[in-house]
Amino acid sequence: MYSFVLRRALLALPTLLGVTLVVFATIKLIPGDPLTSLLGPAATPEARRELAERLGLHEPVPLQYLTWLRHAVAGDLGTSIARQRPVSEILAAALGNTLILAAAAFALAVAGGLALGAAGAAFPGRFPGRICDALSTVAVSAPQYAVALVLVVLAVGRLPTGGMHDAFDPGGVGDLLLHLVLPSAAAALVPMGLIARTARTVLADLLGGGLVEHLRACGLPERVVLAHAAHNAVPSLLTIGGLQLAYLVEGAVFVETVFSWPGLGSALFQALSQRDLPVVEAGVLAVAVCFVGVNLLVDTAHAAVDPRVRS
Repeated sequence: MYSFVLRRALLALPTLLGVTLVVFATIKLIPGDPLTSLLGPAATPEARRELAERLGLHEPVPLQYLTWLRHAVAGDLGTSIARQRPVSEILAAALGNTLILAAAAFALAVAGGLALGAAGAAFPGRFPGRICDALSTVAVSAPQYAVALVLVVLAVGRLPTGGMHDAFDPGGVGDLLLHLVLPSAAAALVPMGLIARTARTVLADLLGGGLVEHLRACGLPERVVLAHAAHNAVPSLLTIGGLQLAYLVEGAVFVETVFSWPGLGSALFQALSQRDLPVVEAGVLAVAVCFVGVNLLVDTAHAAVDPRVRS
């Protein structure tokens, strides 16, 4: 098991290195001049040259990349150009808020997806099953941004529609949970639909397959038969669930923007509008690390459940 995890971790390193290269090259290809956006169009050549030297922008691009990568590996993500604060401080708070939102949305997505999928597999072709299939299709197809806006309109005056806490009377955990209702529901919609469709397909195949028929022919109680079927469905559900968790960490930009949630998506959106390149580079790198880390955890859990994966 340890060798399997070690192999997966080593395979993740080239992926992260490729991500850093693509991110850095993409940032350099963005139209516009960061020096002009910081100093204004009327800046003198001396001021531009001084700022370029201070930010390291006067060096060749490959050397800029190697310098940035060396500092990033050492944990130094630089200083925000717009805020003049360490990037690590900005991203640490934003990433923590994103993880709170992702955890709440993931819990809703898993609970709703498994319920819809199990009902669809238990009642195939019947009214309850068709209703569950229709709901999962709607969840997958509904645009996340539009759903967030609709929730804001419907919840005005009933639930908080922005921020993490009440601006005038910040509360504790209860206030946070109240502010989590709308953004977590909007973020969980698409993952819930995908989990529901996967769970329905896997459970329907298992319940109609030879294993379940054999167990029933042996006279086992129905709860034992269902327990065996659910155990065999765990690897597929782990895979789709892990992918959706990674999606929630990296894909909550629209939701965080609509609901003014101070997470990583909002920080990246603001940094892009300000051409704050150190924050953008470090933020995308943080998203990539989270994505690779979640996939590593899913592979480890998959190997623990199914010994065939380890071999």
